Amino acid sequence: MKRVAFGAVLGLAACSQQPAEAPPSSTPTSQPAIAASPAPGATTVADDQAVPRPGEQKTFRDWTVACDNVARCAMASLGTDADFPAVTMQVARAAGPDGAVEVALAMPQGDGDAPATLRIDGRALPVAGEGLSGTAGMAIARALANATTIEALDKGGKRLGTISAAGASAALRYIDAQQGRAGTVTALVARGDKPATTVPAAPSAPRVRAVAFGGSAAALPPALLAGMRRTAACDASFSGPAPRAQGLADGATLVLLPCSAGAYNEIDALFIVRDGKATPAKVDAPAGFEETGADSGTPVHSVINGDVEGGVLRSYAKGRGLGDCGVTQAFVWDGTQLRLTEQRSMGECRGNPDYLPVWHAQVVRG
Repeated sequence: MKRVAFGAVLGLAACSQQPAEAPPSSTPTSQPAIAASPAPGATTVADDQAVPRPGEQKTFRDWTVACDNVARCAMASLGTDADFPAVTMQVARAAGPDGAVEVALAMPQGDGDAPATLRIDGRALPVAGEGLSGTAGMAIARALANATTIEALDKGGKRLGTISAAGASAALRYIDAQQGRAGTVTALVARGDKPATTVPAAPSAPRVRAVAFGGSAAALPPALLAGMRRTAACDASFSGPAPRAQGLADGATLVLLPCSAGAYNEIDALFIVRDGKATPAKVDAPAGFEETGADSGTPVHSVINGDVEGGVLRSYAKGRGLGDCGVTQAFVWDGTQLRLTEQRSMGECRGNPDYLPVWHAQVVRG
C-alpha cells in the first residue's frame, strides 16, 4: 500500500497456519517516547503505575474517530462499499492550545501516482511536498468541516479516487469536544470567541519502567514445553512454528508459545521461564483477542501474531485477512508483568488500514 504523509468491539476469529503480514503503519503517527536511562548510581526508575485505559472509537457515517490518553485525536475515512477505497485520509490533531493538525493520505490498492491535490467542493488544495501539516493541514481540516465532495488528483489533474465527506464534520466536532476546544478560536467546527488560552493543556503520557530485552534465553526442553502446552490448552492438532524465546535482562525468559491459528491469526500464549520453571505471564491490560472481547480458547494471556523487536513485544490481531481492521499493541517487561505502552485500533472493516492511536505511554529504560 502506498502512503503519502507530510508532517466498536471486533469479533475477531482465529483462522490459519499462514504467517500474518506486518501490522499496519498508521499515519500520521507519533512514535512512543523513550526516556533516557537513569543516571549512574540511581536506584529507582520512575513509573507512574498507570492503569491502561485505551480510548473509545466512534463512527460517524463514513468517518471513524478516536482519542488516546494524551488527548491526541485522529479520524479516518472509510470506504462506502465492500472493496478497498482507492484513496483514504487520516486527520490527526494534538491536544492543547497550539495543537497542530496533521493530514495523511494513503492508497491501499497499490503504488500508483501519489495524490498531488485535494479538491474539496471544487477548491484545489495542494498536498505535494510539505502540504499536509502546519497551516496547510489546518486549511484542509477546516475545508472538511463543510465539505460535500472530496477528490484526490494526481499531478496531471487526473482523479485518483474520491473520499466520502459524510460524517467528516461530525468527527471534527467530536475532536473539538474531546480536546475542550468547543467555543474557542482553535476549534475546527464548533468555533467561538473564547481565546486559545482556555483550551486545556495536553495531559502527560504515563511513564512505564522497562527491563531491557537481552541476555541468553533459557533452554526449552520437551518436558517443559509439553507442560506449557497443557497449561495453555493448546490445540493438539496444531503444528505451527517453534516457540520463540527472548532473554530478559533480569534473568528471566519471555516465551511466545504458538497454540493455534487460522487463515490470518496465530495465537501465541505468553510464559515467563525462570530457573527452569514456566509460569503464565502477567499482563496489565487485555491483550490480543482479550482486548476485542473475542475468545482465544487459551486460558492464559496471549498475543496474536506476536513479534519481539527492539525490546518490545507486539501483537497484531487482524479482524479479517485484508488487514483493514483489528488491534495492534506494544508491551514491555517491567520485571513483574508485561505493560501496555501503545495500542492502535480500527473497529471498522471498511478499507482503511491506518489504525487509530488509543493508548500511549512513555517508556523509561532501566
